[in-house]
Amino acid sequence: MGHGLRLEERWGGPLARTADGSSFGQRLRALRLSAGLSQEELAHSAGVSVRTLADMERGRTRGPQRKTVRALALALALAPEDVRALEAAAAPGRLRSGSPPGPAAGGLGLPRDAHDFTARGRPLSVLTALADAIDPACPPVVVVSGAPGLGKTAFAVHAAHHLASRFPDGQWYLDLRAMDPEPVPPGDALRRLLGALGVAEHSLPRDVEDRAALFRSLAATRRLLLVLDNAADESRLRPLLLGTGACLTVVTSRNALGGLEAVHRLDLPLLRREEAVTLLTRIAGAERVAREAQSARDLADQCGRLPLALRIIGQRLAARPQESLAKLAALLGREERRLDLLQGGDLKVRSAFALSYQQLDDVSRRLLRRCALAAGPDVSPETAALLADVPLRDARLRLEDLCSRGLLQPDPMVERYRFHDLLRLFAAEQVAAEDDGAARDAALDRTARWTLARAGAAALHFDAEHHDDPTGDPDPATAPAGRDQARAWLEAEREQWIAALHHSRTTGRHRHVLDAAEAMHWFSDFTQHWKEWADVFRCAAESARALGSRREEATHLNYLAWAHNTCTHDPQAALEAADAAHSLALACDDRLQTGWALGYGAGALRRLGRMDEAVVRLRAAVTCLRGDGTTQGRLAVLTLLNALGELLRFHGQADEAVVHHLNSLELCRQGHPGVAPQLIAVYQAHTQRHLGNAYVALGSRRQAETHLRQALTIFEEVAIPAWSGAVQLELGRVLMGLDRPGEAHTVLATALRTLAALRHPLQAEAAAELRALDRTRDERPRDLNRPPFSAPGCPTSAGLVRAPAGQSVTVRRA
Repeated sequence: MGHGLRLEERWGGPLARTADGSSFGQRLRALRLSAGLSQEELAHSAGVSVRTLADMERGRTRGPQRKTVRALALALALAPEDVRALEAAAAPGRLRSGSPPGPAAGGLGLPRDAHDFTARGRPLSVLTALADAIDPACPPVVVVSGAPGLGKTAFAVHAAHHLASRFPDGQWYLDLRAMDPEPVPPGDALRRLLGALGVAEHSLPRDVEDRAALFRSLAATRRLLLVLDNAADESRLRPLLLGTGACLTVVTSRNALGGLEAVHRLDLPLLRREEAVTLLTRIAGAERVAREAQSARDLADQCGRLPLALRIIGQRLAARPQESLAKLAALLGREERRLDLLQGGDLKVRSAFALSYQQLDDVSRRLLRRCALAAGPDVSPETAALLADVPLRDARLRLEDLCSRGLLQPDPMVERYRFHDLLRLFAAEQVAAEDDGAARDAALDRTARWTLARAGAAALHFDAEHHDDPTGDPDPATAPAGRDQARAWLEAEREQWIAALHHSRTTGRHRHVLDAAEAMHWFSDFTQHWKEWADVFRCAAESARALGSRREEATHLNYLAWAHNTCTHDPQAALEAADAAHSLALACDDRLQTGWALGYGAGALRRLGRMDEAVVRLRAAVTCLRGDGTTQGRLAVLTLLNALGELLRFHGQADEAVVHHLNSLELCRQGHPGVAPQLIAVYQAHTQRHLGNAYVALGSRRQAETHLRQALTIFEEVAIPAWSGAVQLELGRVLMGLDRPGEAHTVLATALRTLAALRHPLQAEAAAELRALDRTRDERPRDLNRPPFSAPGCPTSAGLVRAPAGQSVTVRRA
């Protein structure tokens, strides 16, 4: 009678007082009909048989298990209050089917260990060390937390079996049911623990604090291992923790339980790929996995190396001995079906995620699912706030809470957050289910406008002329300050602002696209290793075409040709873009863009090995712009002269190349009103570099060293590693030719580090030169009287200045 009263107090309302189970069946049937589902449809979605569902609705099954109720609630898409009501209706029938919990019935024995348990060696060793060094004055409490599906319970149970011999007075397991509508109250948990210690029901104190004190007193004289599984929060857990005694308490929770003091914390990581394959092997069989080793690795990756997903797939394979791993990998390769396939029996990845999702309030649910709309592998607080339409401060607090709940993963170095791959799929499903098309479009549009505005303002930090403190940022209070912060933001948000660029184009905001791309052309010089620049300038050219602006289309097609030459190393695509730009520039009588198109086309032809044609185009480009008295025209001519000189050097005409480079250097030294001195210095550095390489070809290495060092100094000052790394390689070769192996080794090693960090194609040449130097340090230096970039089709130092539609100019390589 007393136990029944406590149950009624716990669940509340008339449903909890139902004795024959009919209220659960009636409520379930009403919910099914309201959802418009047949018994067959609901049974299939919930993973139960039609007969079982019919028995529940008729009242024959009085108290279905909590897992079954959860599955039904998920299939019916119930609101949290309806889930609680349905569970409350099932609880009385569940109680009648067995005896009250206690030592004699439903005790605290450990669940069985998984014979195929895999990995987790490091956290297990931590637990073992704690068990072997218990201080009775401070018994250890270990919190094992992490995302749904990481195998926290399996680890705790496995560890308890492993350590059982160290705790002769008992190894107890208690599920605190954090994911239930109402988790186990501390008083009920203490009743079970005290019962296991031999305290009779009638002797239990009524007050929770008194029960906790009695539990601590009795447990202090014993050596116990206590697994408190699935803890909800700190307040429900604290009364269960021991203050003295030779006991070890292992707590598992989806929440970080950051408020608990003086505890040891174990975060279970995802399995490594080889560990994931080992788990599949132990479940499905070694011979079978060995036959399809690559497919097994693919399955491990498609499961996101999440233990729950791997177990489901492994048990499916075990149940279907004729099914090939390749077939299953192909099915899982389709992201839209992946979560459908990651379920087997009562194990469902989607359901595991849904339990945590349903614990969130409406705003946090919206924030979590909208994060799946972000481009790229992670999301910033600003982007998350925009997508969810919540204040930034609120978004920051909620993102941290989602991390504490294991639903997002924080970046260890910066304020950014990412999903596990499967959780991202789940969040995307929730967007489709809960946000209509208008809401999704509004979220993406709001985010794209803000992101593109910030990207343009940040990129202008790299404008060498007038933008030391650019305006136009949508939130000046949080805007990047200075080049370092601007570059960090642009790099971190690269995929997000490129996605915003495409969104703006597809939604018809073409002027926004062109303004952002124009601002970006300066920044692109600093990140020439990004292949995405071809995408950026192609998008801008399409927007210019949509606006009918032939001049801007020609400009951005020229930028696109530069990107294909320099960033994607696709000279054929570069030639096509340059030819299209040339036709447009001629049609609108734009002399400057005509000259650039000829120059970029020459760079593409050179990379295609069509040297004679390249020389003809470069000479035509110089002729086209020679009479242009504008600042942009003069700067273009000096760059085209450098490109022509380099090409002639490759043709064996280094003496004529020197003449062109000296002419270019003279143009650098002339006055250029309105052009910042530091920009002219960069042009001069490129010219010095070309002169250095020309003198190498003529055998004048000492002169070459002087010019290359001058170029390197400037490139390092402007912090463009793609340029400084290439010059370091060239200078290292010169030093080798001057028989200064020690200096050469230092410079080449620096070049290799710089180029490798960029994944630059020249890193292979730097590595080869270092190896050659190591072999020949004590031998006579080999002849270096050759072009420093001799690989066919390899991008070289030929520089072109790309002139934008406005007053800006920037150094470009053909």
